[in-house]
Amino acid sequence: MAETAKANGIDFYQYLVTLITELPNLPFHQQPEILNDYMPRSKNIQVTCAK
Repeated sequence: MAETAKANGIDFYQYLVTLITELPNLPFHQQPEILNDYMPRSKNIQVTCAK
């Protein structure tokens, strides 16, 4: 997970903070496609967690 984040130019610490704070509030059990927005390859994550 850390290496994938680094390969996508993501600050791993910021990525973890984002995951821990946002995922518990999302209905990903009913809508699993939401998780695609939180993958390291996601443009939203790359902007939010850029180094």
